[in-house]
Amino acid sequence: MDFVGGLRADGLPAALSDPGRLAAVEATGLLDTGPEDVFEDLASLAARITGTGRAFVTLVDGDRSFWKSCVGVDASDVGDRQNPVRESFCYFLVGLAGEPFVVGDAANDPRTREHPSVGPMRIGAWAGYPLLSPGGKVLGSFCVIDDSARTWSSADLMTLATLARSVSAEIHLRQSLATSQEAHRVSAELAHTLQQGMLPAALRPVPGLDAAAAYLPASQSTDHHIEVGGDFYDLFRTHGTSFGAILGDVCGKGIEAAQVTAMARYTVRADADQHPSPAGLLTRLNTGMREQHAPRFLTAVYATFRLAPSGLAGRIALAGHPPALVRRADGRVQQLGVPGSLLGVFDDVHLTDVRFRLKAGDLLLLYTDGACEARAPHATGPGSSMFDEDDLARTLASTHGLDAAATVDSITRALAAHHEGWASDDTALMALRVPPLP
Repeated sequence: MDFVGGLRADGLPAALSDPGRLAAVEATGLLDTGPEDVFEDLASLAARITGTGRAFVTLVDGDRSFWKSCVGVDASDVGDRQNPVRESFCYFLVGLAGEPFVVGDAANDPRTREHPSVGPMRIGAWAGYPLLSPGGKVLGSFCVIDDSARTWSSADLMTLATLARSVSAEIHLRQSLATSQEAHRVSAELAHTLQQGMLPAALRPVPGLDAAAAYLPASQSTDHHIEVGGDFYDLFRTHGTSFGAILGDVCGKGIEAAQVTAMARYTVRADADQHPSPAGLLTRLNTGMREQHAPRFLTAVYATFRLAPSGLAGRIALAGHPPALVRRADGRVQQLGVPGSLLGVFDDVHLTDVRFRLKAGDLLLLYTDGACEARAPHATGPGSSMFDEDDLARTLASTHGLDAAATVDSITRALAAHHEGWASDDTALMALRVPPLP
């Protein structure tokens, strides 16, 4: 293979010995350290979603690959969680300057069939994405190994790429929080980047549907400390002509909240086509959170739907989450959904699917509790003024006739006017509207 920078004397990529890269690896502070939940959980999620059974978070210096996480491998001692770099596929990522490396049949692929680890490590198929420093140096890899040859699906590769970015972001944030005021500025940027990574850059267009969403972060304290919030949303195709809309709220903030957010969003996407029932899918998410010992619980609302000439038909389930609101074409507002168990606390949850229909001009609003628990500044006690569910319903009714984007904007402005620009909690909003007839 042609590696960027050529080869060093032992035939491995010269980039392995790049001083800048080695310094970046050392600066992570992760070499020769024990397992940690955040890396174990992300690797376990990758192994489960891809069905491989083995997943690694690896740091690569000039001589070895150190396994910060090695799910599916019995290696409890730090000294056993590594192998010589020559015996690791990870050097391909370093030599390719951060490009992913994917092999479907390691024993027959000309790039790997002579590799010394194919047999001893039972590598049938291997897929890895780079862990990158803020400056773009390759720190190592986030990879999965299958005992048998296989064809990697686009969903597998998208999941690995996203989780690799999450591991990189976790490393970045740790380094940033341990440095000076300048590093604190960098950590704020990374927190923002990670938060944006938990949300789609834009809602996926759904033919025949008008959709809009917004994420409104809580106001920051006077010391400018910035944490990643736990509110998230997504809109995606499940299969055929069916779509899913998820909106959730993870308890708390910070890396643990972001970890649970990533687990929830990508588990829902990965399993949606196998669970047409919203209650069934949220139950599956609860099982996954319990199996992975998720450090935070979450509430969620999930709806599946199909579009037809007469409008939209779907089902919705609430998991410890506020009811959805439906604004009918005539301006009436109705609550939708049966209260259910929150996720990540109990092995058994009780969730209920509710069928619903939207006709031309109707709008469905999903929201987190920041939209119905907003307080005026410094308001406390029984007489304090809270923007509650009734206020939200009245505000939604006042948007009669507005499209999805204008509705979300109107609610956002109403919340800002109530708390006067000082939000005590994050807020996520999603509006789905069937356009009125011409």
